[in-house]
Amino acid sequence: MPESFPLGRELPPAATAAVAIVRRLVAAGHQALLAGGCVRDLLLGQTPEDYDVATDAPPERVSELFRPTRQVGAQFGVVLVRKRGRWIEVATFRADGPYLDGRRPVHITLSDAEHDARRRDFTVNGMFLDPLARQVIDYVGGRADLEARVIRAIGDPAARFEEDYLRLLRAVRFSARLDFPIEPHTLAAIRTHAPKLARVAPERVREELERMFVAPSRPAAWRLLVECGLSPYLWPQARWDADQIDRISTLLGRLPPTAPFELVLAVLLADRTPAELERIARDLTLSNEQRERTAWLVRHQGDLDDPAAVSRAALKRLMAHPAFDALRLLATARYADFADGAARQATLTERVLSIPPDAVQPPPLITGDDLLARAVPAGPVYREILDALYTRQLDEQVRTRQEALALLEGMLKERGL
Repeated sequence: MPESFPLGRELPPAATAAVAIVRRLVAAGHQALLAGGCVRDLLLGQTPEDYDVATDAPPERVSELFRPTRQVGAQFGVVLVRKRGRWIEVATFRADGPYLDGRRPVHITLSDAEHDARRRDFTVNGMFLDPLARQVIDYVGGRADLEARVIRAIGDPAARFEEDYLRLLRAVRFSARLDFPIEPHTLAAIRTHAPKLARVAPERVREELERMFVAPSRPAAWRLLVECGLSPYLWPQARWDADQIDRISTLLGRLPPTAPFELVLAVLLADRTPAELERIARDLTLSNEQRERTAWLVRHQGDLDDPAAVSRAALKRLMAHPAFDALRLLATARYADFADGAARQATLTERVLSIPPDAVQPPPLITGDDLLARAVPAGPVYREILDALYTRQLDEQVRTRQEALALLEGMLKERGL
């Protein structure tokens, strides 16, 4: 028999859409409950990010009762329902068949709430909530583990991780986010299964790392990845020595809660070559934007270490990049290594504020058309001359087109053009 107890708090307004779906399913003669992480967060007094519904109604019945819907995983009993401006995941209670690929069951069987709870990953994620009666239903000891503040696999830890190797990372994420230690048997199973993380599809690893590293608990997550033996399997040839691991831990601990994923990756990959960065970006299936920003941050990671020494033109070029705010966060983290770190921070802030937004990336005073008009032969000389002229413009040594044209004539004369 499950343990049942009252929720003990009002549901947040964001739960309204999911509760409306539950109410409609119950009115149609079905059992329907809120499930998983939202129940955990409500019991912890936190505000859930989303709300999932579990029901005994099969997917086709869910699609009959609601419009619009999306069939995102009907073969596994999952349908998305649009309600009050939100897409809510509605999953049919199920029991899973054998797992042969460390990701998905070969088949599923529509089942009941108890079997559905027991096939989930961790006890704190395995509870249900009847939002109409305000009663929590616990088949797996989730309440006890919430009170004990521990992450424990449901049933046999080895079996749970064999079913889906991504759960190895999920255990770390929940442990770090909730500040719950991992129960010893579950921890031992993670360490034993760590090499099998390499079998998980790269995009699933990247998605899990992104959830892990955009959270303020990222330093704890990094330490756990290392302690659990997972870090060497995050992507092919992932490697860090002891000094690098410590340095990463230090810098991650200095970043603000809002630090973006690309900045965290740049900290992790600070010692990698451009070729390695490109390979890792492919391995993790980073978007073009993520790849470019991460590589740019690695390339320029030390450029602001001495903010007084950076030329005005170089500073403007850095400021023009979309990842400049992240670079400033990294600079702040690095300044803690210097005795005069506060003074460096003040200097950087003063210099950035001294540059008006419209002066960061002004239109060039001289373009390739000016070189063409002077019959300059095509070639690398175009880039060399235009870059030199634009640097003078950014440094505010040249302020008008007339001054720029005079400088251009001198440069062409020097080159015999």
